[in-house]
Amino acid sequence: MAGSTHTVTNQVPPLVQYDVFGSDRALLEAVERHLAPEAREDGPAELSALGRTCGSAQVREWGVQADENPPRLRTHDRYGHRIDEVDFHPAWHRLLGKGVSAGLTAAWGRPGGHVRRAAAFLMWTQVDAGTCCPLSMTHAAVPALRADPELAAEWVPRLTSVIYDRALRPAGQKPGALFGMGMTEKQGGSDVRANTTAARPLAEDGTYALTGHKWFCSAPMSDAFLVLAQAPGGLTCFLVPRVLEDGSRNVFALQRLKDKLGNRSNASAEVEFDGTWARRVGEEGRGVRTIIGMVAATRLDCVLGSAGLMRQAVAQAVHHCAHREAFGGKLLDKPLMRNVLADLALESEAATTLGLRLAAAYDDGGEQERALLRIAVPAAKYWVTKRCAPVAVEAAECLGGNGYVEESGMPRLVRESPLNSIWEGAGNVQALDVLRALRDPATLDAYLREVGRARGADHRLDAAIKGLLTELADLEGVEGRARRLTERLALVLQGSLLVRYAPPEVADAFCAGRLGGDAGTAFGTLPHTLDLTAITTRAHPTP
Repeated sequence: MAGSTHTVTNQVPPLVQYDVFGSDRALLEAVERHLAPEAREDGPAELSALGRTCGSAQVREWGVQADENPPRLRTHDRYGHRIDEVDFHPAWHRLLGKGVSAGLTAAWGRPGGHVRRAAAFLMWTQVDAGTCCPLSMTHAAVPALRADPELAAEWVPRLTSVIYDRALRPAGQKPGALFGMGMTEKQGGSDVRANTTAARPLAEDGTYALTGHKWFCSAPMSDAFLVLAQAPGGLTCFLVPRVLEDGSRNVFALQRLKDKLGNRSNASAEVEFDGTWARRVGEEGRGVRTIIGMVAATRLDCVLGSAGLMRQAVAQAVHHCAHREAFGGKLLDKPLMRNVLADLALESEAATTLGLRLAAAYDDGGEQERALLRIAVPAAKYWVTKRCAPVAVEAAECLGGNGYVEESGMPRLVRESPLNSIWEGAGNVQALDVLRALRDPATLDAYLREVGRARGADHRLDAAIKGLLTELADLEGVEGRARRLTERLALVLQGSLLVRYAPPEVADAFCAGRLGGDAGTAFGTLPHTLDLTAITTRAHPTP
């Protein structure tokens, strides 16, 4: 009799052993739409294989293990020698190895490389966002290194390799290498021009000795880092190798690891330089201009990472509600819950559609696409990353008390959700970058051409474009309303893309709730007359 009270009923099976790519209709369709013709034969099959990897029980467990066993700092060995190393759980290395082998650092120069990688990055975030940090920085370092053709020839083949080698030895002896970045300092934060790290020229041309500190240096076990420091000619970009060519350790003193809210599998360190050997990248005094290509690429990864987190949160919520019964039926069939899920699904699909469109602009590389990226990347980074946290919290609530329990995986998504909004410049930085981009008429023209492709298809979108033009015509006090303007730019762009590419029920609901004002401020307040069932069915992850 006592045992009968422990009979388990009405509990939802885990969402594992499914194709994360094939079950995500918005992602699948975006890849089919944007993938370069020469990549269409093997690209989808490659992504489907990765999707099955991302949905496997084993890889999901590795993600949990890496998160539950955060890295540990070892400043000295047993004899008192300074070693400045970080120990990671074996799951971290397994995940990082799979991420590298899946091409998450190999987009540059590959047919359809950025669209392929964007889809892969979006999926990989759903496994473990921590390993996405070194994968992102390694990928993003390539455009910065190209400022120096000699350095690029030496390092880019290592960065775009699909072989992960964790050993600490000279990069020239390794089949592949990872990159990190160090810009922020305790006194400056986002104001990198306030950096005080000093760079003293050495006898060999292009080499310097660095003295100073970095307040945030993620993935400190990487093979090399791009850092900013003050050279005689002004703020300059430098390459700092972890191990020198003779096999000796560069001076890279790790002071402590940050105890972070989320992203716990990844190490973020404070690092001190004291005569640290560095190689100049680009010209003296042009450090920000040199490293800006890396910043733009990592900002797009913030968009993709947030889109991935939102997709996983929505997938878990829809999966739960499709199996859980309450009040005489499936939660998924309850009109109010269906409204919540459909609203969350809209946010997820809009983020995915925008992220893949921007990745396609990188693959295109044309002048107009580059102009579009200059305004669309900071606008998307501002808006999509800010939507991630409320989506994750609302999705967790769909699971009720179960969503507040660690074993559900939802608290991990909630903890991770604010990061991309902070990383690579918080909201105000993005909004101000949008204002800077608007100074170039070609940038605004590229944006208006893009959204204008959907004109006439939905009256609410047309009205939103007209309202945006009115705001752009009056730039008095624009800095104080830069966030409002950036939000409208992002929403109109998302609406334009969904009207052109998404099913009618998705586009209709987005325009009603996001552009037409026919919804409340919380999720689940869409007009009940919309086809919400079709939206939630589309968002359902099929195991």
